[in-house]
Amino acid sequence: MLEFIAKLFGKESGSKNIATERLRLVLVHDRASISPQMLESLKLDLIKVISNYMVIDEKNLEVNLDSSGNTVALVANIPVKGMKRNAG
Repeated sequence: MLEFIAKLFGKESGSKNIATERLRLVLVHDRASISPQMLESLKLDLIKVISNYMVIDEKNLEVNLDSSGNTVALVANIPVKGMKRNAG
């Protein structure tokens, strides 16, 4: 995710930027009251359900929490390789 943000804003990933991003993620996780283990479990469940309908690139799948003001959002970037003809 850090690389994506750096590419998006055209900034080099310096240690200050990395530390700031890590702190932001810790604060978001704390505000959402969700542990890293719970987020990983959620990610595995998403993979399981979505894989019933689509062929996805699990290695490049990203699931994160993001905050905007008082709102926390689940953000999933799921690369889709193709659709399955027979769901289930």
